[in-house]
Amino acid sequence: MPLLIGAIIVIVSVLGGYVLSHGQLLALWQPFELIIIGGAAFGAFVIANPVKVTADVFRKLPSLLTGSPYSKFVYLELLSMMFDLFNVMRKEGLIAIEAHIESPKESRIFNKYPLLRKNHKAIEFICDYLRLMIIGDMTAYELENLMETELDTHHHEEVAPSMALGKVADALPGFGIVAAVLGIVITMQSLGGPPEEIGVHVAAALVGTFLGIILAYGFVGPLSQALEYRATEDSKFYECIKACIIATVNGTPPQVAIEFGRKTLYQKVRPSFEELEQRIRGR
Repeated sequence: MPLLIGAIIVIVSVLGGYVLSHGQLLALWQPFELIIIGGAAFGAFVIANPVKVTADVFRKLPSLLTGSPYSKFVYLELLSMMFDLFNVMRKEGLIAIEAHIESPKESRIFNKYPLLRKNHKAIEFICDYLRLMIIGDMTAYELENLMETELDTHHHEEVAPSMALGKVADALPGFGIVAAVLGIVITMQSLGGPPEEIGVHVAAALVGTFLGIILAYGFVGPLSQALEYRATEDSKFYECIKACIIATVNGTPPQVAIEFGRKTLYQKVRPSFEELEQRIRGR
C-alpha cells in the first residue's frame, strides 16, 4: 500500500504542477523515448547481474505491494515457538528435541505455528543450530561465530537485488540523455522543415531527459531503497532467532532466553513483556 500511495503522490505532484503551468499532457506521451530508456536500462541490468539476482528482483518487487511479513503477531509466534522448543529441551533433555528437528513437518511444536511453518528457510536455520546443540562439541562462542558468518552471507544475498536496482536508478538519467541526444539528431535532420515539426522533435528530446530523471528518482531509486529495508527486516528476524539460541546455549532459562530475542527487535514490531508472557501462558 505505501508503494502505491507514494507512486500516486509522485505522479500527481509532477503532472499536476505541469498541467497547472499550462503544459499539455499529450506532449509528454513519447513511447519511443520510453523504449530507448527502458530497453537500454533493462539490457544493462541483465548484463550486469547474474540470472539469480535478476530473477530475485522480479520475484521480490510484487511483495512490496503488501505489508511487511514481519509483524508483531509473527514475532509473537516466533518467540512462543522458541519457548516451546527450549522448554522441551529443559524438561526432557536435548535428545527429546531431536524428533522435532529431524522431521519438522511432523512435529507437534512446529505445526502449532502455521505462519512460521511456511518459512522453510527459517525452520531450516533453527533446526540446523539445534542439531549442533545436540552434538554438543561447540562452545557458545564458536556457535555464535558460525551464526554470524551465516547471517552475514544471508544478508548479502538478500540485499543484492536492492543494490542491482540501485545501479539501474543511477544509470537512468544517463539513458535519458542518450534518448535526448538521439532526439536532437532527429531534430537536426528536420532543419529546413516547418517550425512546428522542429518544435515537436525538440520537445520529444527534452521529454527523454525528463523521463530518465523521473524514473530514476521517483520510482526505481525508491524501489531499491524499499527492497533494502525489506532485506534489513529479514536479517532482523534471523538475529532474533540467533539471540534466543545463544542465550539457551549459555544456560539461560527458556523464558529469559526469548527475552534476549525480543530485545533485538525494532520497537514497532516488538511485543511487550506482558503480551509475550500472556501468549506463553495461553499455550
